[in-house]
Amino acid sequence: MTKLFLSGPLFTVAERDFNAGLARFLESHGFDVWLPQERATGGGAKAIFQSCVKGVEWADAVVACMDGPDPDSGTAWEVGFAYAKKKPIICYRTDFRSGGDTKGTPYNLMLSEAATVRIHLTPKATAAHLHQRALAQIRKALRVKPAKR
Repeated sequence: MTKLFLSGPLFTVAERDFNAGLARFLESHGFDVWLPQERATGGGAKAIFQSCVKGVEWADAVVACMDGPDPDSGTAWEVGFAYAKKKPIICYRTDFRSGGDTKGTPYNLMLSEAATVRIHLTPKATAAHLHQRALAQIRKALRVKPAKR
């Protein structure tokens, strides 16, 4: 079973509900999902950090949310760590606001260039659209041989 680490902000009810919905969808399609909000519940900052490190190390790939004017700093760290570990990274953005550093990068170029695949949705897209696109792009990323780094 392919193991996925879902990386993204988890500070609001809306964020946690969205994350959980994506996790349940991916699980229903045969993936084993590490969702930090369900794994790192208590124990303070060190325990949360250690849990997320363990999750990225455990995973075969990382699925990361790039929403917001600037993606979540914890998510950015997890993407960098996954990149260093040579794991496929699937970045998705449901936010239609621009936040990129240069033309052609909808968010921080260090994150967009670390991605194995990137998913960008239109303003009218729904969570169901993301679920379907994510499923296809995860499968694609797992078939792609990692580039030499």
